[in-house]
Amino acid sequence: MPSFSDRLALAIAEKKTPVLVGLDPRWAQLPAVFTDGVGAPTEFDAAEAFSRFCREVIDAVAPLVPAVKPQAAFFEQYGPDAMRALHGVIAYAQSKGLLVILDGKRNDIGSTAAAYAAGMLGRGASPWSADALTVSPYLGDDSLEPFIETAKTRGAGVFILVKTSNPGGKLFQDLVADGKPVYRHVAEWVESAARASIPPRSPNPYASLGAVVGATWPAQLAELRQTLRSCWLLVPGYGSQGGAARDVAGAFDPRGMGAVVNNSRGIIFAHKKPEYARFGEKRWQEAVEAATRDMIDALAAETTAGKLR
Repeated sequence: MPSFSDRLALAIAEKKTPVLVGLDPRWAQLPAVFTDGVGAPTEFDAAEAFSRFCREVIDAVAPLVPAVKPQAAFFEQYGPDAMRALHGVIAYAQSKGLLVILDGKRNDIGSTAAAYAAGMLGRGASPWSADALTVSPYLGDDSLEPFIETAKTRGAGVFILVKTSNPGGKLFQDLVADGKPVYRHVAEWVESAARASIPPRSPNPYASLGAVVGATWPAQLAELRQTLRSCWLLVPGYGSQGGAARDVAGAFDPRGMGAVVNNSRGIIFAHKKPEYARFGEKRWQEAVEAATRDMIDALAAETTAGKLR
């Protein structure tokens, strides 16, 4: 199988956009068609609703975007039935031609990290079959190496948390050690590992080892693009967390490549936003499509992603 980096580059070029749609199903925000007649949902109710909802989101966005990002936590909270639903959502997205980045933010000591990697990474090569996985770096390099090695052998990708989008991330990530913030130390390690993993004479300048950098820190995002020259950037924080198209401009290279920008609630629950109220609950999929197209257009207008068109 081609590398994750090559498949991501091809998918972005084909769809002419770096938009990544996050699948974060929340019971209270689902369209009424999924919750009518149900009070407090059972685990089975939630699993059934989440499965149907995510598949119908995928139907709306698959022609438009290169990838989706299911958030494992929203499924895990409802137990085994919902975890089976997540498994089905991953398979359904891939059947529709989408890459799947599983947002699990996993890691642990080396042997446990190896188990996480074996179970989650690799389309058709692991039980979860994810094309890529988000990973925390704070247990050190020996905890990251199993993910990197497994990804390499299975044609998968890894996105390491460098500068997260949440306000509290600065509590530890911005601490200064040896004259620079911790997030810079993490970024430099990730860049070194990524650069070493790119095959000689590869026409693709990006590794399958990437970094998560939030849209809510535009100055640091632009700064880290200069450090993480060999890495795809996964950029959360667009939309409901406050990030806008102009805030993510620094994530891209001059060709409009090098990053995917995630939008979850702002797309999948667009029917609840005033600007899409015209669609109403019954036409919620049309609201999803409209919000996706609007984000595609905004990124094209405000960033070099416009060169993909």
